[in-house]
Amino acid sequence: MLGNIIGVDESIVLIKLNIDLSKISNLINLMVIMESEEKRIIGEIINIKDNIAYVNLLGELKGEKFVYGVINKPSFSSTVKLISKERIPMIISTENFIENEHLYLGTSPIYEGVKINVEVNKLFSNHFAIFGSTGSGKSCSVARIFQNLFSKPNSIPYRSSIFIFDAYGEYHTAFEKLNEVVPEINFKYYTTNVDEDIDKVLRIPLWLLDVDDIALLLECDKTSQLPIIEKALKLVTVFAREESQVIKHKNDIIARAILDILTSGKNASQIRDQIISVLSYYNTSELNLDTQIFQPGYTRPLKQCLLIDASGKIRDMELIMNFMQKFTDDTLELNLPDGSFKYTLEDLKDALDFALISEGILKSEKIFDEYNVLKVRLHSLVSGNYSEYFNYDHFITKEQYVRELLSAPNDRKAQIINFNINYIDDRFAKTLTKIYSRLLFNYAKELKDRASIPFHIILEEAHRYVQNDNDVNLLGYNIFDRITKEGRKYGVLLGLISQRPSELSDTSISQCSNFLIFNILHPLDLQYIKQMVPNITEETSKKFKTLQAGNCVAFGNAFKVPVFIKFEMPNPAPSSSSCDIRKTWFIEKR
Repeated sequence: MLGNIIGVDESIVLIKLNIDLSKISNLINLMVIMESEEKRIIGEIINIKDNIAYVNLLGELKGEKFVYGVINKPSFSSTVKLISKERIPMIISTENFIENEHLYLGTSPIYEGVKINVEVNKLFSNHFAIFGSTGSGKSCSVARIFQNLFSKPNSIPYRSSIFIFDAYGEYHTAFEKLNEVVPEINFKYYTTNVDEDIDKVLRIPLWLLDVDDIALLLECDKTSQLPIIEKALKLVTVFAREESQVIKHKNDIIARAILDILTSGKNASQIRDQIISVLSYYNTSELNLDTQIFQPGYTRPLKQCLLIDASGKIRDMELIMNFMQKFTDDTLELNLPDGSFKYTLEDLKDALDFALISEGILKSEKIFDEYNVLKVRLHSLVSGNYSEYFNYDHFITKEQYVRELLSAPNDRKAQIINFNINYIDDRFAKTLTKIYSRLLFNYAKELKDRASIPFHIILEEAHRYVQNDNDVNLLGYNIFDRITKEGRKYGVLLGLISQRPSELSDTSISQCSNFLIFNILHPLDLQYIKQMVPNITEETSKKFKTLQAGNCVAFGNAFKVPVFIKFEMPNPAPSSSSCDIRKTWFIEKR
């Protein structure tokens, strides 16, 4: 018998020890059973002071099943004993390991040799978060988890789809040879390094993006900028297609733009120059600077009708206006692209440039200045290195594109799709992760059989992307918050891996159901975890500061109680080791 109960608080039991502590190994974090005739209560020793053990109540044994949570407190007459090692798995792991139902994570650092297993469904059917300071073992442990999952010889998760957004390009080495272990498992790799294998460069078809995606791509910060983007996308349906298909629409929008210029109130030379500028770049076979305007007795090209007379006026302005009116058609309607045709960044640039004109922006310098920043950003994107990621050489539908993402080079299913986003800046990386996450979420929502193709989106350095940013004010939602709130029913799950949880979106964290917390030292992060993570106790949070590398405290739906886990090193390991200063600095003197 360990001792006698001398005090019972709300969740802490005080036990007067009757053993010689100098003759026994450390009792801290060991579990005890407090047994009486009517109940058997389980607790964990969290502190010993003045020969009194402080025991945190965890749950109750009912028959041979552990039930988390305590309603009835142990009686003072209870017999207090340490739980035998044989019964520990009942509390901190799963009994009767079944290969296609359970996943081995690691071992208990408290009870040597005890394996920690979890139910696959409870761990992977919910959003999860993995937190820890740099060097605490997050990346190695993530690699180990998936290596364990995909190395089962007789139970193969062939239909799994794990999308890893790899901030440092660490995971390629950890997963590239999984196929050699289990031939049915395939790893697929994309990179943002345009100087690497050109066939592996990340590329996304621009025509699969909508207004919200383009707004993020152009870093919009005002809702008033959205209509001009919507207008530009509608114009793309005209400017990016064969003239024979859209000539009536094209004539209509060009004519309306010129009518806006003619009625802008500017002086004659400005009007003339703007019309010439528009028709030099935007024209059709029926409407251009050389289009013939017929009058009784003679015919002239349109450009000659723009001549300014001695009084400083365009003498034929009324003639031009009447001519342009013939090309307008109130029955025509522009719609947003539906993903049924291909267009490029150049097409979008032309459409946005024209949108500034066709919306009458030239009438107001103030409005023009507000929207011109979008034009500048798009022009920079078109001429910059990042344009390569939207250079898709053939038409593809959204369904075909997602299925292409999921296809391995051997034409079989890819289970791990790794995006190395190490070669782009954080702002663009955030945009790409949002675009891909939204694409996968919308694809999953549209499936006839809901949640029939689960997607797991794993975000390394998630604090860079999953933030309390301006998306809610701009678009009305944040895609990561939406996925954490709605994604589970569609089979879209997030895994957030971060060394700075305090910089993450509050909403996204609050929707996570499982947590693996490695060593964390920053006081703001520790305080944030205590405030944001559900059901965390003061005793659990104190453990985060003293964890060794590769060890974590895990808790949530997949775990019966908060449990210590020691992960084995992955084999092969990800490329996440620190710089070897000694090896780099020193040379042998000859």
